[in-house]
Amino acid sequence: MPVLKFQPAPFFSSKNRAFWYLQIGGWAGAFLMRAVIAIANNQPLDLFAVILVNIITGFSITLVLSVIYRQLISRPPIVMWSMAALALGGAVILHTSIDAWVQGIYYGSTRETTFAQRFIALSFIPMMLLGAWSALYFAINYFLTVEQQADRLERLEAQTTAAQLAMLRYQLNPHFLFNTLNSISTLVLLKQTEPANAMLTRLSSFLRHTLIAEPGSQVTLGQEIETLQLYLGIERMRFEDRLRTHFEIDEEAMQACLPSMLLQPLVENAIKYAVSPQEEGARISVTAHVAGGRLRVSVEDSGPGIDGPLQQALFEQSGDVLGQPVSTGVGLANIRNRLTQAYGDNHVFETRSEPGGGFKVFIEIPYEEASAEEPEADNEATTAPDSASPEPSADNVINLNPPRAIGSTP
Repeated sequence: MPVLKFQPAPFFSSKNRAFWYLQIGGWAGAFLMRAVIAIANNQPLDLFAVILVNIITGFSITLVLSVIYRQLISRPPIVMWSMAALALGGAVILHTSIDAWVQGIYYGSTRETTFAQRFIALSFIPMMLLGAWSALYFAINYFLTVEQQADRLERLEAQTTAAQLAMLRYQLNPHFLFNTLNSISTLVLLKQTEPANAMLTRLSSFLRHTLIAEPGSQVTLGQEIETLQLYLGIERMRFEDRLRTHFEIDEEAMQACLPSMLLQPLVENAIKYAVSPQEEGARISVTAHVAGGRLRVSVEDSGPGIDGPLQQALFEQSGDVLGQPVSTGVGLANIRNRLTQAYGDNHVFETRSEPGGGFKVFIEIPYEEASAEEPEADNEATTAPDSASPEPSADNVINLNPPRAIGSTP
């Protein structure tokens, strides 16, 4: 399952480096600003030494504050803010005291002021500088914390979506395996060893093919058709001439990406409700084309069809409705949920049934062409064991009904 990595803003990709950039740049800017003010007021050059001591003092005190704040930032808010206020107050007192002492030495012979007077007069600048530094420290850390939490939420949502897609995908295999193994069991009981062996071989190829892709991955429509070739090869051994198929796929649509194993449940659903109940079987048609930047795929059968209320029951109920078999939720509901997980509201999923018979499923999703560097599917896994592989004709109509390899079972 893919896991997103936390990627903070580029400047803060290394918090330690970003801190030193801001620390040095901020205090250098403060020194430059005070130096410009001194020059503009025609102050003597030796005053720059006093300013430099003041800046170095502030730089050193904020290093100590950063250590204290780092320990407090994970504490409960009331503890953090009360202790931070005490630390800031102590830092302001210390900075102002050092500044008052230095200026007392510098102006000792020219100004008759007490230490308390100098302390009160000079306290404003350290209070503003250290207060602004503290506010910026907490603001940056809050920003990084929010960004990390948002990324964690996004990562959890992505993992949840992947898990839901995997769950929906894993529903398909037991459902399909039950039908296939039941057919193989019947052939074994009838001592039809050759058909049973052929079906097991096809089942092995089909499962090997479906296990290659990740549950939430995407494949091209061409690869999805190859999966259907393997699946229909198994089902055709059960239904023989009762199962008739017709695929009409545009060349451009063959390169479109879609969730893996999206069409197989629809064809399986058509076999269950159209081919199986009718003695004469049914015809299943799959068409796909690209229009307006959207991939449009339809799966249609010539079965008995269903009306509106029964059609809705296929999604919501189980058991028999009006004497007709009803889906267990692994077919149509599964596809609907997978499309919602993969595309949100940016998709169309519709079912249509005419009064005279027939049932059609229509899907429309955004068209995404497969990358040119994307590796092709494993030929061994996507080729049916028999040599009767269908080839696309000149008019892009793909016949998926090859000659049967075995005779009819008695």
